[in-house]
Amino acid sequence: MRAVLPSPDFRREEDAALARILFNHVTKRYGKYKEYAVKDFNLQVEDQEFLVFVGPSGCGKSTTLRMLAGLEDITEGEIYIGDTLVNDLPPKERDISMVFQNYALYPNLTVYENIAFGLRLRKLPKHEIDLAVRRVARVLEIENFLDRKPFELSGGQKQRVALGRAIVRKPQAFLMDEPLSNLDARLRVQMRAEIIKLHRAIGVTTIYVTHDQIEAMTMGDRVVVMNRGVVQQVDTPEEVYLRPANLFVANFIGSPPMNLIQGRLKANGDGAAFHTQRFALPLPDRQASKLRGRIDRAVTMGIRPEHVSFEPAYMDAHAEAVIKGTLQFDEFVGSDRYYHLDIGTDRLLIARSHPQYPYADGSVVRLAVDMDKALFFDPDDGQLLNR
Repeated sequence: MRAVLPSPDFRREEDAALARILFNHVTKRYGKYKEYAVKDFNLQVEDQEFLVFVGPSGCGKSTTLRMLAGLEDITEGEIYIGDTLVNDLPPKERDISMVFQNYALYPNLTVYENIAFGLRLRKLPKHEIDLAVRRVARVLEIENFLDRKPFELSGGQKQRVALGRAIVRKPQAFLMDEPLSNLDARLRVQMRAEIIKLHRAIGVTTIYVTHDQIEAMTMGDRVVVMNRGVVQQVDTPEEVYLRPANLFVANFIGSPPMNLIQGRLKANGDGAAFHTQRFALPLPDRQASKLRGRIDRAVTMGIRPEHVSFEPAYMDAHAEAVIKGTLQFDEFVGSDRYYHLDIGTDRLLIARSHPQYPYADGSVVRLAVDMDKALFFDPDDGQLLNR
């Protein structure tokens, strides 16, 4: 099903206040022992930005969103929507719309009544409500379902109704808390595309919470990676993937994740090389100059699976950085095959190559590593050394 882009009627008025959102040292603590759910959260969300919070369960992303919505009290800090401090404002006065994981539709109301509910609370004239509901239903291609109850809808249709209820109010900001997690894989891909189309057409500041890194990387203008209530990195999807700020981000972002190899940097003539007990890989001059101060110290090298290969052209291009591995198993994923190899370190190395190389388990193969793409982390504090 193809989403139709909204008409200009759904855009925020040009003279409306900028919907920047500011988190200023926001903290949330729970329970008798005042454990941190969110700790010293600082962030500015730009007007019309699509920002994604991502992280494992319990990392604080939904709690942060709920504090912004007014559904959770703030222990410390300040939250601004536009120029307004909203710490003490009730949710209905914050001019935001929220889409939940469970859709939160009223089961006894029709689709029409669910979409119109917020407008009726604001006591808008009936003809204005009717016009707005039918416009948004046309945009989301649910105009044929307006007389149905939620139990008569599919998961994707329910999600469209929830989106329609949010869009129709023309809020300063949309807040979405894992809105696609109840959908099947095919429908999730479709709805991701439709949400992005809607955002680009409507131009409303959006914060989207997910535990799915694919959603985060494909949807966000910027991505906020969180762990244990603390922001680990805020950056574009490309930067988060190619230059993770620390070992947590490197291991969390990417499917399969970045290869992380323990070793030590040693002098190599005028340059440097990364050493393990089984192999040594010389660093390009650019890398060596950045890491000169880490010579004779332990480091963790990170390399993405697509930057390790045994394809002939790749081997020729990176002949100075070749290692051996014993194939343990492989995963065929259609356009690629992921090879898991024992290279004598504490983790198997994952290499991505074309599926035309069906090596048998137990095969000893030679692989080239693109050391220009290698990242090096401090094994003690996990921070990236050669950003």
